[in-house]
Amino acid sequence: MYEPKHSRPISTRHFAHRMLRHFLVSQGMVLAALLLGMIGFHFTDGLGWLDGFVESAMLLGGMGPIHTPVSVAGKLFAGTYALFCGLLFIVVAGLIIAPVVHRILHRLHWDDPAR
Repeated sequence: MYEPKHSRPISTRHFAHRMLRHFLVSQGMVLAALLLGMIGFHFTDGLGWLDGFVESAMLLGGMGPIHTPVSVAGKLFAGTYALFCGLLFIVVAGLIIAPVVHRILHRLHWDDPAR
């Protein structure tokens, strides 16, 4: 996926494009998780679409739930979705940080024969 350590680091322009791609993929994942949460809260606990959006957004943002689930299915979905949101946070953070860490390590370990 990335250039090997024996090749030159990519240009700043290409690095910016790589960062943009990683950011767009991560935001797509967040949007998909938000839609999944809205659908789940709507069908398992009977929340309206706007309430499902607020509930999903608050859990994705790490703030916690707004509404107390009333049904068994709603409680199971809310717990599972909260765990999923915690893992998604780690994945998105890693996806955004990975190109930066790779670039730093590549510059530190790149063997320039001209030096």
